[in-house]
Amino acid sequence: MTLLAFQLHMPGVASWNGRWSGEERLHVKVVNVGRTQRAILNAAMILHEPSYGYDFGDGWAARVDVRQIEAPEARKLRRITRGFCGYDWMVDEILHEGRILTLAERATAGEPAA
Repeated sequence: MTLLAFQLHMPGVASWNGRWSGEERLHVKVVNVGRTQRAILNAAMILHEPSYGYDFGDGWAARVDVRQIEAPEARKLRRITRGFCGYDWMVDEILHEGRILTLAERATAGEPAA
C-alpha cells in the first residue's frame, strides 16, 4: 500500500492583513494510491515533483506539498488535519493529470472535440 500525504499551503495571500485564516492549522489529505504496479509508478512520478503550485489570478496562490508516508503517520495526520479547505480538486488533478490544471484548462477539459 502506497500512502501519499498532500499538504496545503497559501504562500500568496491577498487579504487585507496579508494572512490566510487557515495558516495556523494543518491541512492535509492522505490518499492510498494502491499497490498495483501502475499505482506505484504513478506515485513515483507524483513524488518526483514534491511541490505543486496554483495561481488563482487574484493575488492568491496555493502550494500543495506531497510526500510518501507510512500507516502510523497516516492515522495521526487523518486525526489532526483540519481538512483541505475545499481544495480537494487540486489533489485529484495531481493524481490524475500529474499537475494542477490552469483555470482555462479546467474550463475546456469537459468540452467535446469539434
